Amino acid sequence: MSHRVLVLFAFVISSACLQAQPVRITGTLVVTNKTPSTATIVDAESGAVLATLPTGNGPHEIVIARDGSIAIVTDYGAQVPGSSLTVIDVPGRRIARTISLGEYRRPHGIALLPGDTLAVVTSETNRVVLIVNIRSGAIVREIPTTQNGSHMVAVTGDGRRAWTGNIGSNTVSELDLTTGVALRTIAVPAQPEAINVTPDARQVWVGSNATGTVSEVDAGTGTVSTVATGLGWPYRVLYSPDTSLVLLPDLRGEALRFIARGTQKELARLSLTGKAPQGITFAPDGRTAFLSFSATGKVAVIDIATRTVLRELEAGQTPDGVAYTTRRVAP
Repeated sequence: MSHRVLVLFAFVISSACLQAQPVRITGTLVVTNKTPSTATIVDAESGAVLATLPTGNGPHEIVIARDGSIAIVTDYGAQVPGSSLTVIDVPGRRIARTISLGEYRRPHGIALLPGDTLAVVTSETNRVVLIVNIRSGAIVREIPTTQNGSHMVAVTGDGRRAWTGNIGSNTVSELDLTTGVALRTIAVPAQPEAINVTPDARQVWVGSNATGTVSEVDAGTGTVSTVATGLGWPYRVLYSPDTSLVLLPDLRGEALRFIARGTQKELARLSLTGKAPQGITFAPDGRTAFLSFSATGKVAVIDIATRTVLRELEAGQTPDGVAYTTRRVAP
């Protein structure tokens, strides 16, 4: 056998072994549990529950700092509207502080700006987006959307623009976070909730609950086009870290859809009967995603390459928002 053939054979065997290697999941998950008003910290590798902490009433969304030091929860409320953020010391497995938002009710969507000191938060009742200093608790800026039900928020990679889905007005809003001005409002199919914007600020994908569609808004022209149909409840829109893939959890349709962003073609559909998929996030390397199952109190670890559920981790009752950090928390 020639040297060239030997080298080629070794390369093929090595590649096959690499492809066969299972995905190893390390790091930490923090999950909000709506009904008991708690957040669960989970070791992603072992599945061990490291802590269950009290939050404000009705926690929904959550973000985590890039270094995994803190997580911030929006306390949306239940019958009584919430008006606070809960800050979690993740390595310390404790509540660091609660930030009162005063008159601003129903905080829901949240995103961290570059530097992880300022958070962009929707106040659904007040029809505004707030910029909150997480360290001091001060509300730095209020930006009116002038629209009803400004529920979720998405922020561009440079932190200069935000987009909200306005469920009650059937619109999305573009906001300038540096000047505090609402730039424009664009009509989209009814009851837009899920929303995301590409880091380069060029595309906004939005899910509409009443029509079961997902639309793309061209941020340059404002043109709206349909990219996915037939969903029961397009609960969230999540781009992969390289933005080549879009994940669409369908709460009522009990499925997870995989969409190629460039071609807008559906690549696969993972059936999740009886699970009630809701909150979702990617690992930074894009190889795995984490999806909360509201009906079963679990968080699924999704292998992106095989589009399968690798395992399910315990959370709390009716989990919703989920955040992940590669930082491992000591038990």
